Amino acid sequence: MSELKFTKEHEWVLFENGIATVGITDFAVEELGEIVYVELPEPETELLQMSEFGSVESVKTVSTLYAPVGGTVVAVNTELKEQPEMINESPYDNGWMIKIKCENTDELDALLSQEAYDEFISN
Repeated sequence: MSELKFTKEHEWVLFENGIATVGITDFAVEELGEIVYVELPEPETELLQMSEFGSVESVKTVSTLYAPVGGTVVAVNTELKEQPEMINESPYDNGWMIKIKCENTDELDALLSQEAYDEFISN
């Protein structure tokens, strides 16, 4: 998964062909516990880097989600509305949350590599 980038707020991003697919990390999933509800933006929503784009509610807490990059939401994983547990089961595949058409690829440079993220969560 070395192609992934991460935020210190525990979102991951996979950037391919101008589109950033975003979700939360397995570390975040473990910390949250069973996810029971997800609030996500509508397609066409404009986001700034590190602006709030939604929230996840678990049996323990509610956590805010932050956009790793700015741009326009071009897809939302609508299956999560009925099956939020998909995030627990598959945070990097079926549990993706939104896709953003990235306006400024330089914003990716502000994100953490896999190695830097692993170091961050081990502290």
